[in-house]
Amino acid sequence: MAAFSPIKMLPLLLPAAFLIIPVVLWLPYHLELLDNAYLYTFKTGFIGILLEALPFVLAGALLSSLIGVFVPDEAITRWIPRRVFPALLFACLLGVIFPICECGMIPLVRRLMRKGMPLHVGVAFILSGPILNPIVFTATLTAFRSHPSLAYARMGLAFAVAFIIGLILYITVKSSPLRLSIPRGGEAEHHDGMRGGKLAAVFTHAADDFFEMGKYLIFGCLLTSLIQTFVVQSSLASIGARPLGSYLFMMGFAFILSLCSTSDAFVGAAFLHSFPSGSLLAFMVLGPMLDFKNAMMLLSLFKTRFAFYLFFLIASIVFTGAILLSGWL
Repeated sequence: MAAFSPIKMLPLLLPAAFLIIPVVLWLPYHLELLDNAYLYTFKTGFIGILLEALPFVLAGALLSSLIGVFVPDEAITRWIPRRVFPALLFACLLGVIFPICECGMIPLVRRLMRKGMPLHVGVAFILSGPILNPIVFTATLTAFRSHPSLAYARMGLAFAVAFIIGLILYITVKSSPLRLSIPRGGEAEHHDGMRGGKLAAVFTHAADDFFEMGKYLIFGCLLTSLIQTFVVQSSLASIGARPLGSYLFMMGFAFILSLCSTSDAFVGAAFLHSFPSGSLLAFMVLGPMLDFKNAMMLLSLFKTRFAFYLFFLIASIVFTGAILLSGWL
């Protein structure tokens, strides 16, 4: 993997460049938005969410890199039980031992499935791993200090969704849905051949992951702060007051934002007083399992028909589970 270079910041700068002309044309007619109260609210919200989330994103990128470099794939495949229920339980709890962000989860599982990991185990690991780990749990507890039940509900629902979907796939899918054009990697040899060895590879991978996730985090913090600042609170309250609308809005928001699981709780916490807890739970569980970037990666890993079948299962079971748990929250 190539080392970080300034050109990787271009995905952050290009959207801003395209916005310059509309802002120049539109802003002179809406100078009231430059009022100190608006700017202070936006700045406070943006910096507050970003600074709270960054340490967890950095910790997640570093641990994910350590595991990717030092833990052989064969060690994981050897531990998988043969029976379906213990295998799914193992897959769902594997994230506790190996806290890997969703950005690196799909490439890892792709390699493991090529080495013999069953489909239902691999999918359960993809869905549960980014959520069921100590870093995400701590981040969620930190974000929802006044509502710790949301952190426990997030872990429980993520486990249930991954286990149920894994079981459904074990029963319903009999042939391999993998695309044939899966590249064969020599990642371990690449680590050893890098200048500086494995330790250099750890920091290289961590830097790449951090800046890759940082793009989505900054975009999410920016969009959330804009909504909190310029959208009338009564409008948000009206959406949150509609049971179906609030769930669909937050699930769609999670899909579009494509936030890392170590930071999405801080964005969700900004809507705590406008939306019901069940919709925030759906936001925090659906996002790491199915967002825009994950959907593209899953479509590259699986055949299109199976990928859309998986998308349907994820969205419907998360939606149903969040509604059922909303009475407890």
